[in-house]
Amino acid sequence: MRAAGFLLAAALVAPAQLIVAHRQVMGADGQLSFNNACRTCHTLREGDNRLGPNLNRIVGRKAGALPDYGYSSAMKRGDLIWDRSTLDRFIANPDQVVPGHTMRPYGGVASPEERASIIDYLEESARN
Repeated sequence: MRAAGFLLAAALVAPAQLIVAHRQVMGADGQLSFNNACRTCHTLREGDNRLGPNLNRIVGRKAGALPDYGYSSAMKRGDLIWDRSTLDRFIANPDQVVPGHTMRPYGGVASPEERASIIDYLEESARN
């Protein structure tokens, strides 16, 4: 009876541990993808603008909205809200979403999985 209780407890705990482990791996993948595709020009620290604006709490923000960054005129007049769908399309092909942007030589990330992991990472970083 004691062994059955242990097995039942392990069966209930294991899925939760798997979920945590999966999130840790995906977070690591998202951070790696962000570092590879975005970090040259962007940070996640509020107020830390570099060649590109900081992406702190980007999800839900209007494009071109940070008062302390000099956006291109194309980005300022883009009238976009950075939700998952818009970010996905922009990360995939910025020229298509905001023609005239100045993010050169960035050409986009082809992999839908990699784009999703970047967006997950951006969302997760806003929660921390």
